[in-house]
Parts: sequence; C-alpha cells; structure tokens
Amino acid sequence: MNTLIASDLDRTLIYSAAALALTMPDARAPRLLCVEVYGQKPLSYMTETAAGLLEDLARSGTFVPATTRTREQYGRIHLPGPAPEFAVCANGGHLLVDGESDRDWQRTVAARLAAECASLTEVRAHLLAAADPSWLLKERIAEDLFAYLVVDRERLPETWVKDLADWADGRGWAVSLQGRKIYAVPKPLTKSAAVREIARRTSAETILAAGDSLLDADLLLAADHGWRPGHGELADAGWAAPHVTALEERGVAAGEEIVRAFLAGLGG
Repeated sequence: MNTLIASDLDRTLIYSAAALALTMPDARAPRLLCVEVYGQKPLSYMTETAAGLLEDLARSGTFVPATTRTREQYGRIHLPGPAPEFAVCANGGHLLVDGESDRDWQRTVAARLAAECASLTEVRAHLLAAADPSWLLKERIAEDLFAYLVVDRERLPETWVKDLADWADGRGWAVSLQGRKIYAVPKPLTKSAAVREIARRTSAETILAAGDSLLDADLLLAADHGWRPGHGELADAGWAAPHVTALEERGVAAGEEIVRAFLAGLGG
C-alpha cells in the first residue's frame, strides 16, 4: 500500500528550547539533536531517538513536511534522513518538488485566493490598526500570502484574538495563536489541499498526518489516520475527530511518540 506521511513541524516534530517540556529529572532527560540553527545559534531540536526513527520513516514511505513556515524558514531545518522529495510551505501556498516551488500549484493557489477571500492588504491594514504597540513586538508578511504578529502574550488582551477571528471569519480568513505568534491566514490556503495534490501525484492510497495547531485541523481531517500532541491549540480546545489519536505526551516527547506512530502505521 502506497502511504503518504504528512506532518507539521514546529511543536509537532521539532521543538524550540522553550517548547521542549522537559519535566523529568535532569539525569533522565533525553539526548537532543539540533535540527535548526538561526542567527548562528541552535533553535530547534528532536530527541536523538526520534531523529533515528524519522530517518527510518523517510526511507520507508513518502514523508512530507507540511509547515506554515516560509520557504526560507523551512530551508533552515535539516531533518535526519534523505531530503524529502515533496514539502508544503506557507500553509499550502507553496508545494516544493525537490526544493523548488511548483509553478502550476502557485497559479492554482493565487486563483483561489482572488476568488474566495478578502485581500491581504485589507487584512494587514486591520491587523495594524487593531494592534496595540504596548504588546505588538513585530508584524510580518509571509510569502505575500498571509500575515502574522509577534506579541507579548502577558500583555495581550484576553479577547483580542477572538475578536480578530470573528472579524476575519466573514472575510474568508482564519486566525491561529501559536506561542507568541498570531497568524491571519486565508481559509483557501490549507495544508490539506497541497497534501491531496501530492497524494494524487504519488498515487498514495493512505494519508497519515500529525499537527498541533488549528491550522493543522484541515490536514488531520483529510488524513486516514492522524495524531495530535497533548499540547497546542487543538489540545487546549479539546479538538477531536474519530480517526485522530490525542496523545498524552507533551513537548519533545510527543514528537518522538508521533514518529513511532507513523512507523507503526507503515507497519514498521
């Protein structure tokens, strides 16, 4: 059976130091492998065990990283095993084939965005007008497709994200709070659409998936079986689906458990 394995990266397979959740005694903490360097400093990690399992997985099936990261941000990550033939970046805005963005897919995405939702210009203007400089740290545009804010979570008003989500919903956009980042993403821009296209091209009969945020919900729903960690937006919201396993593990331990589940799903 031809199986495609699609996984979110940050806080699903790879973890910053702040997200590791190493709650065990120091002497029992797992050995970690750095998989990303930024600004000449280590940034993201997996357990060494997870890294070895992921290398086995990448050699056994079609493994597809599916991330909201831009292509540049994705390019900083060096996962174990062979380089994936396919990857999904910018939440589905770019479908990479051997590291290059597929132009046919870019045209498909651009047409859907123009037809189905408000413009990035309108949404960005609202974000900047509604945000308070007392808690807004940075504002960014990703790949000319969506916007995100980096905020001081302690100062962020309790209802601000919900109010933004209500405003965006009527304009065909979705909002997701992940750590210190608030994403505003067009609803037609989905990881699941890009993964379905990869499944079509590879004649995949089964899709396995994992993710932790609301932006991963569509990916999990499109899969034949999925997993979510015990942390993140989906866990906090109690999000569930019959074919999605809610893991108890949190932090980098959840990442290791997800790779084990993928391998089991392959019969490995």
